[in-house]
Amino acid sequence: MLVPSIFEDNFVDNFFDDMFRFPFSTVQKSKVQGMNVDVQEFDDRYEMDLELPGYTKEAIQADLKDGYLAISANHTENKDKKDSDGKYIRKERYYGQCQRSFFVGKEVTEEDIKANFKDGILRLTIPKKEEKPAVEERKFITIE
Repeated sequence: MLVPSIFEDNFVDNFFDDMFRFPFSTVQKSKVQGMNVDVQEFDDRYEMDLELPGYTKEAIQADLKDGYLAISANHTENKDKKDSDGKYIRKERYYGQCQRSFFVGKEVTEEDIKANFKDGILRLTIPKKEEKPAVEERKFITIE
């Protein structure tokens, strides 16, 4: 007869799932995965949907530098469970971070990018801008 576990996760299943993976660790898998991204191309713009379940809007940061758009998110989770006497029967913490970067072009500015976060999905709208062709500058040699 199996005794019910006081833990939410099934230790036996996790143990055997992890045991057959190198390096034979019993460490649980992270509950926060990297961000999955869907990119759609339109005639005048790109739309990106980044999945960030469990994150808050305040934990997400978008940065544009030298034509690269970097999205990062931090997640903190605490699970404290106490019995009726106030003694801990379980106390877990998780801290995680994920980051992705994309080249969007040097002509795109922060004001051009529109961002919206709803239901764990960060939607970015990035306009297409053509790079200005470099003007070849003729340089003359001074003759003395």
